[in-house]
Amino acid sequence: MAFPLPSNEPQRLTALREYRIIDTAPELAYDDLTELAAQIAHCPVAAIGMMDANREWIKSKYGLPADFNELPREMNVCATTICGTDVLLVPDLSKDERFASYPLVSSEPYIRFYCGMPLINPEGYALGTLCIIDFQPRELTFEQVDAVRCLSRQAVAQLELRRNLLELDEAKRELESQREKSEKLLLSIFPRPVADELKQHNRVTPRFSDSATILFADFEGFTRLAERLEPKGLVDQLDQYFSALDEIAERHGLEMLKTIGDCYMCVGGLPEPNRSHPLDACLAALEMQDYMGKLNRQRERMRLQHWELRIGIHTGPVMAGVVGRRKFIYDVWGDAVNIASCMEAAGAGGRINVSEAVQARVKSLFEFEPRGSVEAKNKGQLNMAYLSRLKPELSLDAAGLIGSDALRVEAEKLFPGFSERGSSAVGA
Repeated sequence: MAFPLPSNEPQRLTALREYRIIDTAPELAYDDLTELAAQIAHCPVAAIGMMDANREWIKSKYGLPADFNELPREMNVCATTICGTDVLLVPDLSKDERFASYPLVSSEPYIRFYCGMPLINPEGYALGTLCIIDFQPRELTFEQVDAVRCLSRQAVAQLELRRNLLELDEAKRELESQREKSEKLLLSIFPRPVADELKQHNRVTPRFSDSATILFADFEGFTRLAERLEPKGLVDQLDQYFSALDEIAERHGLEMLKTIGDCYMCVGGLPEPNRSHPLDACLAALEMQDYMGKLNRQRERMRLQHWELRIGIHTGPVMAGVVGRRKFIYDVWGDAVNIASCMEAAGAGGRINVSEAVQARVKSLFEFEPRGSVEAKNKGQLNMAYLSRLKPELSLDAAGLIGSDALRVEAEKLFPGFSERGSSAVGA
């Protein structure tokens, strides 16, 4: 059986779905309206229904069986109601040629009276109806019909409230999603304590630290490498290697500060102070060189150019803070930074060059290869040494990269709190 369609049916259905009301649970606000409509008209049945593509789904009902939740659109008088803009009043359906042959009119339960008002939203789409039914012919007064109009407006108001709440929830979810993205971006740039201070005060107070360990790393002969690689390939490889260094630094409690060309810089003991930063930096440097060594062995089998990583480490006092007004960066500065850079520049590819200050703090845990000294601007001669490996009695592996429980015990003596923080380079 065919049924009438509003001229804007596709748009109407799209509008209806915005409310997400089809197949939702009963709600007291709608139930009160249907009961009031039935009482005003002195009729046994009233309903609020949403007209879907092929059915009318009953949101609220009064005087209908509990399991009566929908009705096919082709046998529903409300399908005609939504094509209009005002009350459809039919005193006797059996005498109206439009509806006399409808199954619910011509057979059980023999519906006779119908009064329905389309629920038209602010955009002009009829989402459904508020209808009143009786099983005998009936007339309504002007006041009763006008009351049905008023109740339909209340039903639309409830629908609009629902849509507004849905839109608000969606906006909150979007805001939360954007907040999480911003938080993630902020934490990718700054350590959490710095990010928290920046969010709270819109600035970060520079702070002096009497002891931090700075690690510099760069690739020996990078200029020659850059000449042989096309730009995208060069950037992709740098990204791969720096990402790996980031992961290693994070596992050892170091904070990545920045990259400049092929130079990588991170720091231990900041922004949250700890005592074990010289040890953390040395363990991280050994793992970084191990990673690059494995990578170069693979490249050698493929007859590709080696990337030789050169690392320099120094421990000393620094100032730390956020610089810049439009593009912020968390940075450290001071003589300790310059000396760490000097250690890196004076080193060699595949090696870890450390200052005397670093060696003095961890000499009982590692093996070193003395190197003499290097001239530093305004600092004179600086003693340095190559960091080779963990001492055999403190390591689990032959290469001296993974510490044993003995390392944890010895490190705890030198740096209280180390065993609580743990280290990815200390085995079980």
